[in-house]
Amino acid sequence: MAIDKVTLGILANHCAAAAESMAFTLYRTAHSTFVKETEDFTTGLTTPDGQTFATPTDLGATWFVGLNYGNVIKMFDDYQDGDICMTNDPYSGYVCTHPPDMHLWKPIFHEGEVVCFAVGHVHNTDVGGAVPASLSRTLTEVHQEGIRIPPTKLYSAGELNQPVLDIIRTNVRVPDQNWGDLKAQVAAMNTGERKVKEIIARFGIETFRQGIYDLLDYAEAQTRALVRTLPDGVYRFADYLDEDSAGGHPCRIALKLTIEGDGIEFDFTGSDPQLESSINMPTGGDPRHILMMVGLDYVLYSLDPSILLNSGMTRVCHCILPKGTIVNPEFPAAVGMRSLTESRVMDVIFGAFAQVAPERLPACPASGGPMMNVNSVDHRTGRRVVASIDPISGGAGGNPREDGADGSGANSSFLKNTPVEINEAEVPIRILRYGLTCDSAGAGRYRGGAATELEFRVYAPNTKITARNRDRTRFRAWGIKGGRAGGPSEFLLNPGTNREVNLGNTDILTVAPGDVIKIACGGAAGWGNPWERPAKDVLLDVKRGFVSPAGADRDYGVVLVDGTIDETATARRRQEMQSAAGAAFFDFGREREAYEAVWTEANYDALTVGLAALPTHWRFFIKGRVFDAVAGLDPAEQSGDGTVVSKIMDEVIAEYPQLAVTENFMDS
Repeated sequence: MAIDKVTLGILANHCAAAAESMAFTLYRTAHSTFVKETEDFTTGLTTPDGQTFATPTDLGATWFVGLNYGNVIKMFDDYQDGDICMTNDPYSGYVCTHPPDMHLWKPIFHEGEVVCFAVGHVHNTDVGGAVPASLSRTLTEVHQEGIRIPPTKLYSAGELNQPVLDIIRTNVRVPDQNWGDLKAQVAAMNTGERKVKEIIARFGIETFRQGIYDLLDYAEAQTRALVRTLPDGVYRFADYLDEDSAGGHPCRIALKLTIEGDGIEFDFTGSDPQLESSINMPTGGDPRHILMMVGLDYVLYSLDPSILLNSGMTRVCHCILPKGTIVNPEFPAAVGMRSLTESRVMDVIFGAFAQVAPERLPACPASGGPMMNVNSVDHRTGRRVVASIDPISGGAGGNPREDGADGSGANSSFLKNTPVEINEAEVPIRILRYGLTCDSAGAGRYRGGAATELEFRVYAPNTKITARNRDRTRFRAWGIKGGRAGGPSEFLLNPGTNREVNLGNTDILTVAPGDVIKIACGGAAGWGNPWERPAKDVLLDVKRGFVSPAGADRDYGVVLVDGTIDETATARRRQEMQSAAGAAFFDFGREREAYEAVWTEANYDALTVGLAALPTHWRFFIKGRVFDAVAGLDPAEQSGDGTVVSKIMDEVIAEYPQLAVTENFMDS
């Protein structure tokens, strides 16, 4: 029998407070900068079968609301009081989504019965592997991405599993840091256990046992009621990663969104094949895997902030995730940089829903800025350092009511910046600039949020920089309803000197003492026509450094003379902009427009249909061959209807008679 709504509301607050107490414990006791400053961690409470019913709203990463621990919980049938289990293996239950994420879960008992679990993860700055900080798109298999711990018990009935800990410490670059973060996680688990027992003492076990499932049902009911307010229909959207591998070809994420009644379907058929790089997303084909739900959770919460944040939200949606594609790779595909792909999956979900409710949802948030890690030796102490120094994030998209927030947006999971003083104290670098980037925000009636940029000097030889998730140097954040695309990202070595090097999407490099790194995120996109933005607001943006005087003229039609608005010239300039404007709903930027003039939807569909018929391990290779062949065509030979791409694919496949043998083997 369901408990009354008043009691349920109070219980919900108590459970959320318990999850927040876990988060505070972890936040205050962690060792690594990436956890104690950036806050790349989660905490929560799940039902005995692994459904998350409580999660913090203001602490930690926001990507994992509704993460289901059921697959790993059921791998043990002998839980004891004092057990704490762990895993960081992306392919063992698909709870962990890349090796640096160490997940823990602890059974909470009442009178000998498991009544719920305390759960959570931290992102370890390094878990060993081929490169410092463990992650790079250059890696091709999960074995290169650091130590993998299958689901095992870190504590058995309160006793530490020392051999497992020894294995971890032996295989990582900064073992004391990893062990410090792990102890913080254990403390968070214990805090969750204590708080749950306090809740049971207050409400009674029967109310608690029933209430945690009622919370899930209530979130589902709220979500279904919201979905019923949206128009039924089929909405398509696609977006791209700049590269499917280091120096490779663009990578497409395609979505068909279907809304019918109170249900939603995400069909990712047409997305790129599984890649020979680390930007695959390990979902195991789970139709409600959390990686596919993040964008939906953000959309739903934007439309109705009263929705309870738990696994019940995800029940309204079902995903189609073709096997052997970037959204459902097969072992041993590398997955370390799945967060880059996740940000683009969110973008395609946002793009589809922008067509559903353009007057209620924002333009595309920024992305393309990396998680920066420095591997060096501190000349002041002789200590080896592997540390994250800052997420280089961009802003939120402009929305129908206001400008997007500067320097922070959904695509970076709202991770926090690290103070300059902390970075310089813990890492042998000198930060020369950390701030917002002028002219990075997409123009609009409501402009996008400005991007951040970081410039720093290194002091030790053989310093290795990893810049995880570099992207958006080519394909920008898209604007809607007349709003313009955001600015591109940038990565430079020794900027403004005769030794300047444009690093593009490079994500790992070795630098020398005195070298300077400059990195900037892409900017968020605008909403609405830029010439409709009040000229006084544009002038204020110029005074604040968000927009240059030239950008005010070029992007907004606001002509400034000696720091004041030339009203006559502005009116004329804005009339010219309005007359030249097109009627397109989206502004993708000139780079994507040029790309899609060749790679039309029909051409890309012909490619993905052909690839889907091949064995998984051939698809990435054949895709590259087809792309190279198309690039070599004379413009007069190209067509947008898919026929030329299909012909090229047939010719390429015919070069490899073993494919016929492989196909027959697969059929048998």
